[in-house]
Amino acid sequence: MDRDYVGYGDEPPVFDWPGGNRLAISLVVNYEEGSEYTLTDGGARQETLGEWGVKEFPPGVRNLANESFFEYGSRVGVWRMLDLFDRHEVKVTFGVCAVALERNPAAAKAIVAAGHEVTAHGYRWEEHFTMERAFERERIALAIESIRATTGVRPQGWYCRTAPSMNTRALLVEEGGFVYDSDAYNDDLPYYVEVKGTRHLVLPYTLTYNDVRFVLPQGYSEPSAFFETCRRGLDYLWEEGASHPKMMSIGLHSRLIGQA
Repeated sequence: MDRDYVGYGDEPPVFDWPGGNRLAISLVVNYEEGSEYTLTDGGARQETLGEWGVKEFPPGVRNLANESFFEYGSRVGVWRMLDLFDRHEVKVTFGVCAVALERNPAAAKAIVAAGHEVTAHGYRWEEHFTMERAFERERIALAIESIRATTGVRPQGWYCRTAPSMNTRALLVEEGGFVYDSDAYNDDLPYYVEVKGTRHLVLPYTLTYNDVRFVLPQGYSEPSAFFETCRRGLDYLWEEGASHPKMMSIGLHSRLIGQA
């Protein structure tokens, strides 16, 4: 994959968002709970990123606390967020790991019934940059079929955990049913790339306006810090949007921001 250091540069595109708005907010809920690495599925590893940052446990010893932390997101957090979105009439994107919805079919039905977009965040919450091409192709196919089965929706967007592999984007285009991916952090606006002769849309994501910073070192220590970061970013992008429309990406997780 070639790198692009220029992008739109000093000539950002001028276009109209729906309704003539100057700023579009891409509000993404990453629904991962139940699909994380776990010894309970017979795996050789378990998830290390939890409420206390990264915590390694001895081989073969289950981290029951971290398992419980993830369960909060599926038992409580996702429902609180769905209620909040409903009360404020906000439609969001749920980037779902397929196995997470397999383990909570009621949440799958509720997400679709509320009219939220469903995109694929992997078959499990796993690292695609470690996968061989053939295996990754299989995992993408599994994710599509599983999400279709639990939601009745064929996902048209894709986003990997952490980072894609060198093959991910080409495999998505090869599969043929994806309109876009969010495996980039390099712009405030969507943009197109050429992949094997196909014009493919990239909808950038961000870790700046993201609740994951609650569990990362030197991240947010209280909700007001997250709010203030988002508010300042929104204000600045709104001002820039007067001359050329902008987009703001905000990333959320039900086990984090779904806390009361």
